[in-house]
Amino acid sequence: MLEQINNLRERGQNELNALTGTDQLPEWYHRYLGRKGDLTSLLRQLKTLPAEERPEMGKVINKVKQELQKLFESRQQTLRESKLDLQLEIDDLDVSLPGRPCTPGHLHLTTQTLRRIYQIFREMGFQVYEAPEVESDEFNFQLLNIPQYHPSRDMWDTFWVNDKVVLRTHTSPGQIWAMREYFPEPIRVILPGKCYRYEQITPRSEHQFYQVEGLAIGKNIRLTDLIGVMGEFAHKMYGEERKIRIRGSYFPFTEPSIEIDMSCSCENKGCRLCKNTGWLEVAGAGMVHPVVLSNGGYDPEEWTGFAFGMGVERPALLKHNIDDIRYFYNNDLRFLHQF
Repeated sequence: MLEQINNLRERGQNELNALTGTDQLPEWYHRYLGRKGDLTSLLRQLKTLPAEERPEMGKVINKVKQELQKLFESRQQTLRESKLDLQLEIDDLDVSLPGRPCTPGHLHLTTQTLRRIYQIFREMGFQVYEAPEVESDEFNFQLLNIPQYHPSRDMWDTFWVNDKVVLRTHTSPGQIWAMREYFPEPIRVILPGKCYRYEQITPRSEHQFYQVEGLAIGKNIRLTDLIGVMGEFAHKMYGEERKIRIRGSYFPFTEPSIEIDMSCSCENKGCRLCKNTGWLEVAGAGMVHPVVLSNGGYDPEEWTGFAFGMGVERPALLKHNIDDIRYFYNNDLRFLHQF
């Protein structure tokens, strides 16, 4: 058996030295050092030897295994270095040159639009106020003059967490939070945030989206103040050439209520975004309902105010001539890199 071991060691060394590539190493390793390799076979043959010879032969086999293992690791390192040297020579890489820089990221189009909205309203004296995204039925509906039996609840396809908790369907609940915090001071705030509605995803709508709520409360505030603020916003956001129109509407938490439309980027030619009308609704607004004022702590006989709510994605659609809101959250870099 000793002669078998010596022959195996010599053969293994010669074959290892003859290897020319790292891809040949696994085959050599399995043949000599693997669980079914030649050295393992020799160890299994020890049981055929007389009992007094087994310990000595076992030591010899283990010693040869250790030698071949060290030779394998050394040869592996040598072949890897040779492969790297050859690759560097072929690629003609100048290691003194600086590495390729990582591609810098940038703000998402929605975030860019939000910051532009913040800037415009800040110039008009509004500050940002954040309210919760998870709301109670009381704040999301009841305190906004929408009791449980009110048919206007059908306007919002609501995600209900349980019988009392919802994912807010609009940013209007923030009005109550702001009024109760600032009472009895005048208020001029915008309330940005994400809203959720269980509705079909189309080029015009998503099941989650951003809104910016606006609220102003003071003495002798009138509807004309609201129209003036929204007109100023439209011109600063889209340019002086963009037209707006005011339509009468209905919201439970404002009285009177209006809707504000913006001329579409298709320039009245008609597109799927504006449903071929040439106009796109960008905000619902109105004077704060006396019931909502009272729920916020303000006396409607002494205080008046206006409120408005607008999307964030739709202003971006108009500003950049985008015709499908679904692009915003598809994570397609071909779209996002344009902004």
